[in-house]
Amino acid sequence: MQYGRCTDRDLRELEAIVGAENLSSGESAINLCSRDESYYTPEAPPEVVVMPDSAAEVSAILKLANAQRIPVTARGAGTSIEGNPVPLYGGIVVDMQRFDEIIEIRPADFVAIVEAGVSYKDLNKSLGQYGLFFPPDPGAAAWLGGMIANNASGVRTIRYGATRDYVLRLTVVLANGEIIETGSLAAKSSSGYDLTRLFVGSEGTLGIFTQATLRLAGLPAHFSAAVATFSSVEAAAQAVFEIMRWGFSPAALEVLPADLVAMLNRDSDLGLREEPTLFMEFHGASEVALQEELGPVERLCQDAGAISFQSGLGIDERNKLWEARYQAFESIKRTHPGSDPFVADVAVPISSYPEMIEYAEEVIGDYGVIGYPFGHAGDGNVHVVFMGDAQDEKGWENVQKANQAIVTRALQLEGTCTAEHGVGIGKRRFMEEEHGRSLAVMRQIKALLDPQGILNPGKIFP
Repeated sequence: MQYGRCTDRDLRELEAIVGAENLSSGESAINLCSRDESYYTPEAPPEVVVMPDSAAEVSAILKLANAQRIPVTARGAGTSIEGNPVPLYGGIVVDMQRFDEIIEIRPADFVAIVEAGVSYKDLNKSLGQYGLFFPPDPGAAAWLGGMIANNASGVRTIRYGATRDYVLRLTVVLANGEIIETGSLAAKSSSGYDLTRLFVGSEGTLGIFTQATLRLAGLPAHFSAAVATFSSVEAAAQAVFEIMRWGFSPAALEVLPADLVAMLNRDSDLGLREEPTLFMEFHGASEVALQEELGPVERLCQDAGAISFQSGLGIDERNKLWEARYQAFESIKRTHPGSDPFVADVAVPISSYPEMIEYAEEVIGDYGVIGYPFGHAGDGNVHVVFMGDAQDEKGWENVQKANQAIVTRALQLEGTCTAEHGVGIGKRRFMEEEHGRSLAVMRQIKALLDPQGILNPGKIFP
């Protein structure tokens, strides 16, 4: 498809929409909005970055772009790692930073109404006084619009679910500038097609979100964190399977290899044994209920070969532990300065999780690459962070081959090529293998809502 470019006249019209102070075609703004946390870069950088602050302004921008067939890429905090907001065909970047208002918190209804540029961390700070929180927690300083666009999740997905499970209502601007509202404040509905869930995870290819109504959860009355170490990552993964098979309900289960634990010790002074480790957290209505769950969990870990098991960590230790886990990606990058990260993000049925972890380790060895397999074990999510030199053709080819082998194995095990990072640029080539003929239906939906193909082109579809 041939796209238009922003002319001087287009730039003047955009300036009239958002104001001169909220438009930039300078090199620094273009460079900033051409990258995320991945190594992907655009062949054709955007011509202009605009910062609207209302759905009406976004609508006017899209009407102009649609008429001229100019590509439009919405951008949040830029914390994604699959190139999701990297503009590939030039055009306009719509920076959502001015959509930063928490419009209303309704504690009695367990909902919050927010704009797309609000950080989920800032939202949770505001919710704490009401004894509520927004559970999806990807760790990075993500904005809610980006989390909705990618259907982000995180360490506590196993208990609380992903972003899709918390979006009740959306205000969406379509490619032609039409503003629609999907969903309602009701906890459930059987009224027509679920358009809200259609837009969640669409990565800005079907519309641009400006406002969302989010379902909230009550803060847990009691919690307990636990750490178990094992002789191998496979043994830790087997313990995860047993914990889930026997019907326990942890809030978080994270598997980390020994070398990653060593990095976290170095960067966060955790003092952990540098062995394959399982981080766990349990929430309960009472201390008694937690103890009744932790006792059998400890025995299951021991049966799986646990070397040690420590529970009852205090709030400071627990917070330090999870903060270190959230920094795992940065710790890996610090260990390999000058290297480029490439992240595999697959998920498999929980029964296949030990096999998937073992296979990932084999692939890393077979291709002679640097890689660290870990992940949200409780929901079958495996991350492998590869580190290499993208300019080293042979070495980077091996990284790509290792990634492809891991994704292919996940699909063979009836899993998915991307568990929580979205498709972006990196996973497009696996979409047909995963979805088969249903990918054609996705294309039809895209063509219906964005016939000119201007919204975040080059994403999702191979």
